[in-house]
Amino acid sequence: MATFTSTLPDDLLAELSVKAASQSVPKNKLIEKAVRLYLEHLDKVEYIQSFKRAAQDKDILTIAEEGMGDYLKQIEEHEQE
Repeated sequence: MATFTSTLPDDLLAELSVKAASQSVPKNKLIEKAVRLYLEHLDKVEYIQSFKRAAQDKDILTIAEEGMGDYLKQIEEHEQE
């Protein structure tokens, strides 16, 4: 595990100390969890943005519509069996 040194505003460090004490965990573990959660959040935002971009792409929409048509056809064929 690598060592990382950083500075935090006094008020944030004080709040971190209080929360870490109330949770009975070291401050570095609380920071680690917070960073992991934030990075997951950024991944979700990026994922959402990619879908929004895809929704504006006419080629992607055409492919999706064709795929849904094929899917509907398969369902109808399956129901007839």
